[in-house]
Parts: sequence; C-alpha cells; structure tokens
Amino acid sequence: MGKYDALVELLVAAIKEGRDVKRDANSIPVGISNRHVHISQPDLDTLFGRGYQLTKMKDLSQPLQYACKETLTICGPKGAIEKVRILGPVRRETQVEILQADCFKLGIAAPVKMSGDLRGTPGITLIGPQGSILLMQGVIIAQRHIHMTTEDAACLGVADGDQIAIQVSGHRGGTYTNVAVRANSTSALECHLDTEEANAMNLTATSTITIVK
Repeated sequence: MGKYDALVELLVAAIKEGRDVKRDANSIPVGISNRHVHISQPDLDTLFGRGYQLTKMKDLSQPLQYACKETLTICGPKGAIEKVRILGPVRRETQVEILQADCFKLGIAAPVKMSGDLRGTPGITLIGPQGSILLMQGVIIAQRHIHMTTEDAACLGVADGDQIAIQVSGHRGGTYTNVAVRANSTSALECHLDTEEANAMNLTATSTITIVK
C-alpha cells in the first residue's frame, strides 16, 4: 500500500469516528461554494511557471481537498472576473465552476453539470502571473449535490447517482430538487450549494438541510 492509500484510509477512519453511527437525514451540514478553478499541472505550469506547486491556504471539508493561495482572472467575450480562487490538488483536466450571474458578466452560457462532466461545455481564458490559456472547454455551473460515504447512503436510504430533494427551514426556506447524491468510500457528509443557491434561502456555513427525496 502506498503512502497516498494509507493516508486516505486514515482520513476515512477519522471521519467515521467523528460522526454518530446513526445518520440523521434531518441534519446534514451545508458547504457553500463560490466560483473557483480546478487546474491541471500543465495549465498551472503555463500560468505560474514551470514546476509550480500550489500553496495550501486552508483545508476544505472533503478529504485531501484544499483552498489555495493562488487566484486567477477568468475572461469571457464580454468581461472578466478577477481573483478566482484555485482549489487543490491538481486535476487531470482544468475545470472552472462559476455562478449563474457570472454568465452574463462573462458573456458565456455555462451549463449545469456535475464536476468532471465537461463534454459540450464552453471555454474561457485564464490569466495568471506568468501567462494565459484559452480553454476550449471546461466551464460549468455545478449541479447541487450531497457528498457522503456509501455507509452514509445506506443509512439515509439513497444511492450514488440518485437525484433527490432537500428541504431548507427558516423564513426564506424552501425545497431544492435535482440534488445529486455522490457516494464513495472517502467523502465527508455535506450538501454542496453555490453562493446563489445559499443566499436565496438565507443559508450559512452552520446551516443544515433535510433530505425529503
């Protein structure tokens, strides 16, 4: 077993130990995502210099994921957005996740898709301190989803790939449908919404949601 596999197993064990065995469908934590970039090593080399390594700023809720010190400017046909955060580690293919309102500013029509599904997506220009890249594809609006382990999924009565509904309480609460379940052996239990979705229902980083299926 390699060092990476051993680290993943330790992280999974820590996640399981830190949670009650009984999963509560009425109290799933929320993670709120702003626009960001997942980047490949070749593109990172072009934008920041050959052999560049990302600088971790803080860990995110999902194991081995982290926010980086580095930011980029993203440019579309109609406008640009500065200081878009890179999330690490590097990926096989660069992906840019934006908000619905960003489409108007940038002048592109990004589809709602799951992370990693980049077929038929528009491109965009990325500008870094050492260069720029014109991506031919890779811009999406992330579909809302819930990360969980397969054990969580069994306890909650759902499965990887399911499309479910969630309920948000409060004065601005309501129901979101088309929430994808992403279940695997390593994920931490958390519902991921973007800032527009969270703001619409007055959600914060301490909020929780209920699965209603």
